[in-house]
Amino acid sequence: MQLRTMQKRTIVRATTTVAIAAALALAAPLAASAHVRVNPDQAEAGAYSVLTFRVPTESATASTVKLEVDFPTATPFSSVSYQPVPGWNAAVTTEKLAKPVKTKDATITEAVTKVVWTADANAAIAPGQFQQFAVSAGPIPDTGKVELPAHQTYSDGSVVDWDQATPASGDEPEHPAPTVYINDAPPAAASSSTVPTVQTTPAATPAAATTDASSAVAIGLGIGGLALGAIALVLAAFAVTRRGSAHAPDAGASAERRKDE
Repeated sequence: MQLRTMQKRTIVRATTTVAIAAALALAAPLAASAHVRVNPDQAEAGAYSVLTFRVPTESATASTVKLEVDFPTATPFSSVSYQPVPGWNAAVTTEKLAKPVKTKDATITEAVTKVVWTADANAAIAPGQFQQFAVSAGPIPDTGKVELPAHQTYSDGSVVDWDQATPASGDEPEHPAPTVYINDAPPAAASSSTVPTVQTTPAATPAAATTDASSAVAIGLGIGGLALGAIALVLAAFAVTRRGSAHAPDAGASAERRKDE
């Protein structure tokens, strides 16, 4: 009876180890990708591109109710239009530039400086969910890169500002700003694993979200955790088998004792 109890405890411990490893395997890629990002992260100067902002809710208790995206004035887009999202209202802010910006095709005197999406009562992005917001912007300015700071508002009133620049080293800050690289190459650690899609007309379909290199690393770590958990389970089962064999009574000895009696 005592042996069976020990065997059960050993199996429970090994199963718990595997369960923890599985949880880590799932949580690691989610944590690595839980940022407001823009796709594609590269574009061609002079073209029009559909830029899609992926917005996950990181909070475990509050929902995302508003998203604000700032557009540059030093290197402005002359045209920005948004794709409707069911349950969300969009507002575009256009301002006259303090200093006109000359491009190859025209002189820009006013430009879009902000797009704000606000959720209806039943359309907020709940914990564990994400939403995508797309704009058609262009012509893409002839510059190194364009940062598009985003501000994510939660139902509890908290605001997360995604406005930190990613250095050339690729060491991503805590709250990186969504960035489109044009003449500059994206940092190696932050570049997308797929070829960017550049749209040539405003009516093109938004591109799908891509997998970041950092997410791939996290997935690898998670798989490693699962492998370690599986090894632990095998070792535990082997130990239980050996322990059971060591405590099992010898059949020959028992028969001999019965004969003597």
